[in-house]
Amino acid sequence: MIRLIASASAFGLLAACATTTELPPLDEGAFIEAIAEVEEFAPEPELATQSDMEMPVAAPPQPGQIKTIRRVTRRVVSSSGTPRETIIQGATAARIEPSVDGYVNAIQVYPYTEGALYRVYASPGQISDIALQPGESLVSVSAGDTVRWVVGDTVSGSGPTSRAHVLVKPISAGISTNLMIATDRRTYHLELESTEGGYMAALSWRYPQDEMAELQSSIGREHLRGARTIESNLSVADLNFDYSIEGDKPNWRPVRVFDDGRQVFIQMPDSLQSMDAPPLFILGAGGKAELVNYRVRGTYYIVDHLFQVAELRLGTNPQTVVRVSKSRPRRGLASLFGN
Repeated sequence: MIRLIASASAFGLLAACATTTELPPLDEGAFIEAIAEVEEFAPEPELATQSDMEMPVAAPPQPGQIKTIRRVTRRVVSSSGTPRETIIQGATAARIEPSVDGYVNAIQVYPYTEGALYRVYASPGQISDIALQPGESLVSVSAGDTVRWVVGDTVSGSGPTSRAHVLVKPISAGISTNLMIATDRRTYHLELESTEGGYMAALSWRYPQDEMAELQSSIGREHLRGARTIESNLSVADLNFDYSIEGDKPNWRPVRVFDDGRQVFIQMPDSLQSMDAPPLFILGAGGKAELVNYRVRGTYYIVDHLFQVAELRLGTNPQTVVRVSKSRPRRGLASLFGN
């Protein structure tokens, strides 16, 4: 009997697997937001037996044994609506249109941002040039419509200054497609649209992140170069630190002042590079202030001759003034530690 039941179960399972039921299309409007519901149930009853030989009988639940469980089901609902609406909203937010301020001669210069959609307006019979960053190598170009759009590429220049160009041209007006350009540095996403009224002769990008990295690297190199130059040209035995620093205490107040018998070195704080640098004045006869020629190397003001009194001034009303004065020579360890 058990063998017959097992056979029947296996036959039913095979029949169920062989049957394919086509599911109806998903109706998004049929979904409703779930609400909390309360479900009451009794715990598993303890088995009570009348004797060792009798079948167990379930004992009825006693008052107070009923437990209440609160079960909450949540449904995540997108605030932007349907997937189509979400895609449209995302593409609209990422799209960057040409602007008058972005033109340099006939070239529209876009600021590069990863993931942005850059608009390109082209016209039948006209070539639109998409210029990449100098030194950037083209890996691949993919267009959505290669039948009604002619897409090619070329290179200008040679060596480190070589530049890749992607050329696009539509065969008729009123058509559009998208373009993806992959290089060894980044990926560009563009939307191409063909119009009769006008076209973009050329477009390129500026790269704020690269510019910032180059600026920081340049500042670091200049700072290191200045420090190395001062260290390599100076001998500790020849340095004179007999200078006093007086007056106001702004953020740019000098750290120390010293000379080597020919030049005066005014060491400024490292934060000077992120704020306005004060000009240096030499006080001549009668206390008259005169601008003096000096150069900035790293965090140092370097004056190519000695002076008795100088002032760093910034602002007008009120004016911030820090005075640097040559004091009487000090002896022993004081001459080494300076200001």
